[in-house]
This record gives sequence, C-alpha cells and structure tokens, in this order.
Amino acid sequence: MATKLELTTTLPLLNSPHRIPQLGFGLYKSEPGVAEASSAEALKVGYRHLDSAQFYANEAQAGAAWTKSGLKREDVYLTTKILFSAGSVEKNLQKCRESVKKMDPREGGYVDLFLIHSPNAGPALRKEFWLTLEALKKEGLARDIGVANYGRGHIEEIREFGTIWPPVINQVELHPWCQQREAVAYCQEQGILVQAYCPVVRMQRQYDETLVRIAKETNKSTTQVLIRWSLQRGFVPLPKSDTPSRIKENADVYDFELTSEQMKALTDLDEGKDGSIVQAVVNHV
Repeated sequence: MATKLELTTTLPLLNSPHRIPQLGFGLYKSEPGVAEASSAEALKVGYRHLDSAQFYANEAQAGAAWTKSGLKREDVYLTTKILFSAGSVEKNLQKCRESVKKMDPREGGYVDLFLIHSPNAGPALRKEFWLTLEALKKEGLARDIGVANYGRGHIEEIREFGTIWPPVINQVELHPWCQQREAVAYCQEQGILVQAYCPVVRMQRQYDETLVRIAKETNKSTTQVLIRWSLQRGFVPLPKSDTPSRIKENADVYDFELTSEQMKALTDLDEGKDGSIVQAVVNHV
C-alpha cells in the first residue's frame, strides 16, 4: 500500500478542515450500564472515534468516558445520529442540542459528526432532518453532517433543498458479503467518505471457508481480517464489542497487510443485497 496504516490514521472530509480517525468504535446496542466502560476501554486501547446515536440511548455514557479519560476534546472524534422526528425542524434542533450536551457537556461543546440515521422515514422527514442538521452546523454544535443507510437517490435528493451538499459521510452496512457496490461507487465519485457498520458481520460468517483460510494464513482472527479488509478498501469500519479483550483485538490490525490475492478472495464473496444482515441501501427513490 502507498501509505502505511496505523491506529492513528485519519482521513480527510470533503469541503471540511477536519479529519476523521479511520478506525471507529461502534456503540450499537451497548447498554447504558456498560457503554461507558466499553468506551473507556476503547479509548484506553487507542481508539479515538466513538460512534453513538440517539436511538442507542448511550450518548451520555460515551461523553462521560472521554471526559474522564484525560484526553483533550480535539483528540476524540464524537459521532451521533437522529432517527425519529420530534415534530419540526425547531423541535428536532432542540433534541439534537441535547444530544450534543450529552456527548460534550463542556461550555461550548460540539460533536464532530451528526448523521441522519436512516432514509426510511420518507422524503418529507428526510428534508426536515437535513435542515435540522444544517441549522445545528450553523450553530457550531456539529462540525460536519452526513447520512447513514442512504442510497444514490437519497443523497441526490438533498440537492433539491440543502444548502450543504454533499454530506461528508454515508454510513452503511459494509463487509465482504454485502458491499453495496453502486452506493459505494457513487459516494467515492462524489468524494463522500464511506463508513462501514457491521464490518465483522456480527460474527455470523466467522466459519466461512475463505475467511478462515485467510485468517490462518495471516495468523490473525477472522474479525481482524475483516476489519483489515475494510481499512485497506479505504472505508471507516466501526467494530463494536463490550468485551475488553475483543475491543483490544479489533484494534490490533496494523501489524499485517492482506495481499492483493487475499483482498480479491474476500471481495469475491459479495452476495449483494442478499448478504445484508441489517439493511441494504435503496439506490433509486
């Protein structure tokens, strides 16, 4: 590879002065009782990117973890998302202000990235959510804004009403069995960075013959191989775990490199939308 990947590797964001750590720590379904400890462990290991959401109900725990870590705010990248409407742009805006306060309780706090969690609410609410995030960014409470689970058509739709376009990020389910090729190619053409959730497929493919073979060849775990595949593809993987040993293992992916043959073998596993375990994007709306 042209550039050696490290745990400290960051990537640029389109039309933004800010950069994002390439490896993130996901907090999906991390219960409030354990989310703070898991986030704290991740930060201790060396992650600098915490990915939460209003829907996860653990924004405050992520915020508590970094504030107690001793790390400077500028050294931690915080993401959250809006999924449900409060009834209007102004009501959503207040809800999002509360999310920011949970994640960064300091005076003048902010989140680095605020996303629309899903396009499934329909065109009217997609517009409402985007205008909410634009207003939040204008207030300085979100440095950058983006989307999740969006296909080509959803992103193009933002041109009709947005003053900010394109979104800096599209976070989608992404792993060798569900590669979302059309959406990924479109995002890359537009300069939109692609984040990969479920990068280790929630362990549902750990016994896949090809994956197991490559894990043996590299003397790494199957999850480490999958995360490394995502990194080498230029994605931003968001592995999630509440087990300290796995949190550490998922970050230990920088002392090996998948060969071009191994990368191809994994890429050839694509099953399109049939390989999805959460949501394959819809590209034409």
